Amino acid sequence: MTTTLVIGASGTVGSELARLLAAQGQTVRRATSRAPASADQVQIDLARGTGIAAALQGVDRAFLLAPPGHTHQHELLGPVIDAARERGLRRVVLMSAMGANADDSAAAPRRAAARALGPAWNVIRPNWFMQNFNTFWLHGIQTQGRILLPVGRAKGSFIDARDIAAVAASLLTRDDLANRDFDLTGAEALDHDEVAAILSRETGRDIRYQEITPEAMLEGLLQAGLPNDYAEFLVLILGFFKAGYAERTTDAVQAITGRAPRRFADYARDHRSALAELSQRRRRRGG
Repeated sequence: MTTTLVIGASGTVGSELARLLAAQGQTVRRATSRAPASADQVQIDLARGTGIAAALQGVDRAFLLAPPGHTHQHELLGPVIDAARERGLRRVVLMSAMGANADDSAAAPRRAAARALGPAWNVIRPNWFMQNFNTFWLHGIQTQGRILLPVGRAKGSFIDARDIAAVAASLLTRDDLANRDFDLTGAEALDHDEVAAILSRETGRDIRYQEITPEAMLEGLLQAGLPNDYAEFLVLILGFFKAGYAERTTDAVQAITGRAPRRFADYARDHRSALAELSQRRRRRGG
């Protein structure tokens, strides 16, 4: 039976990927940075480079991504990729981010590391997640009914994390698309006024987009506890969003999974109850 290591298995993409692979009858080894809480979990600390050998023992395939909060992600993943190559894994899928290959100096280490694996790699680069609106950007929506970002009227082809997981599951279990990388996007490009209108319609709340300065964004990220270098990195890539680099769409999700990616309205509808519950809690507290 195939055993697949999923790094980031408790995250937005990794948890859905682990579910999909298990539903296919695969043995899934879920990597976590915390002490394992079940028999199918294994602890890896990429920042310290510990637990890698044990996690890869008996593994056939692996899904790799760097933990959030770090800017030099290729340095964290390098030891994992080296260990995977030494053990002769049949397939490795590495998740990066759309635009990471725009600067050759930044993309080269990650690209070279992936290709060093030999004939069994894929790199996927998804655009901004739809799920950011019910996680990272949720505080402003909850407390002010506002999406607070420094991105102007630029559009983004937001992608549902469930579609990213479906792509990764497909690439991990087929051989005809080996040695290729893919930019992953949703089906449509929306600006944040359009996003706010969809969220308002689906949740019954008055949600609007409000542009803020990069300085205000940085201050908010630092107050939320993000490391300084990572907060500055997020503000930098939000600047790329404002410049129009997130608008492009691709057909990769359709081509790989055989179905069209979810639209933003689908995402909003599926998360309606969670958003409504949060809103009700706030009203009960008198907010």
